[in-house]
Amino acid sequence: MFLAATPEPSRLGDVLMAFLSIVFEGAPYILIGTLLSGFIDAFLPSKLIDRALPRNKVLSTLIAGFLGLVFPVCECAIVPVIRRLVQKGLPLGCAVTYMLAAPIVNPIVAVSTATAFKESVKLFQWSDLSHPSLLIEHLVASAPMTLSRLSLGYTVAVLAGLLVIFFRPAQLLQKKVADSIEAANAAREEAGTTVVASSFDSKLVQSMRTAMRDFLDTGMYFAIGVMITAVFNTQVNQAIIDRVASNGLIATPAIMMLAVVLSLCSTSDAFIAAPMASFNAASKLAFLVFGPMMDIKLMFMYSNVFKRSVVVAMFFGLLIVIGALASPWSQMILNLAK
Repeated sequence: MFLAATPEPSRLGDVLMAFLSIVFEGAPYILIGTLLSGFIDAFLPSKLIDRALPRNKVLSTLIAGFLGLVFPVCECAIVPVIRRLVQKGLPLGCAVTYMLAAPIVNPIVAVSTATAFKESVKLFQWSDLSHPSLLIEHLVASAPMTLSRLSLGYTVAVLAGLLVIFFRPAQLLQKKVADSIEAANAAREEAGTTVVASSFDSKLVQSMRTAMRDFLDTGMYFAIGVMITAVFNTQVNQAIIDRVASNGLIATPAIMMLAVVLSLCSTSDAFIAAPMASFNAASKLAFLVFGPMMDIKLMFMYSNVFKRSVVVAMFFGLLIVIGALASPWSQMILNLAK
């Protein structure tokens, strides 16, 4: 008699439960990302990126696709990190490539994908460098979905980054972001002749203030996207999805739209895709590549950095390219595995 009565199930309760579950899953990553963006703003030397990356824009873009192996950040945390890196001198093409590739081309996602699809990924050994063809052959044979996901994600991200090279930041970014980049560039030029020393404590305070602002900005857009996702997950008849999967013509576009609405984290989405027996391997590959690059919460978060027309162009561009490549790419990997 001392226990409270269990509330009756309700549609609103289902929505709130789904909303909170996604928030609790994604919020820690946003916090990590905004803290990282704060430390980048305060502690990363402005000229370090210029010295680290090649001057050649194409080569630097190709390298940026692998930065997720060094800085594995999920899609929930990538947007504030990218904004700070661009302000620190990272070329916009490299930034877009890293933004799209990092949630896929990173060791955490590789392990989670292999685990979900019950694949056996061979651990990298330095001795394998002497026989790279044997290493690739083993990876293809033992982990086709994992290799397909990482390789297609990298390829699409690099293509997007190479396209961005032909545009100026002011053409793609929100005015406030473009202005902040210009201000940062002016500050770097001034720093070339004037040395300004800052104590560790002042830099730490600066980083926390930056992280707080980024968390509030990002969190607002994240919450809007999560609420839309929660309504879809609880109020839409999931049996409709199974019927759509049986139609080969619309299965891949449909599962890509499902990835947009579900807004799953790239570290866990493979566990959702793997049991979808009604979808083929190509459709699952499209789900696993498109989702971490473009979903509802990301669209709202992107719109805080990029112009809305750019976000729309990214959405349809990625949809078309990934949808077109998923089937032949999946078949190519399967052929290599034979």
